[in-house]
Amino acid sequence: MGFERSESALYLANQLAKGLSRALQKRASALGFSPGQFPVLLALWEEDGLTQRQLLDRLEVEQATLANTLSRMERDGLIARSPHPNDRRAQIIALTERGRELEALALDAAARADDEVFHGFRRFERELLKEYMRMAIANSRTTDKG
Repeated sequence: MGFERSESALYLANQLAKGLSRALQKRASALGFSPGQFPVLLALWEEDGLTQRQLLDRLEVEQATLANTLSRMERDGLIARSPHPNDRRAQIIALTERGRELEALALDAAARADDEVFHGFRRFERELLKEYMRMAIANSRTTDKG
């Protein structure tokens, strides 16, 4: 009894994530951001001026990963850091004008990447798949805590 990759949800989810990332990469590079920066941009478009700790809590990534991503985003002119007014150890991470202007184009790029990967799916199939994905993500978070 061997391991069949096509029957493994973990393997399939990993391959889907790679496919979605590639589809976004094609569009994102032309706009000046990377797929790894997209979650940070989403969080800051939702609420600009967060601390690194707040971003860590919202994005559920490792501290070192976020620090590297923020450094690249600052280098690329997407964000700026400033001292926190009440906490000397913290910095406020805010979008630059370039980062704010990118929102509509980046969201469109992400939607087109979704459309590419899910080409041929009917609307209800896409919605059902996303609902299953949300359920699996919630289950994985519960498993992480227990």
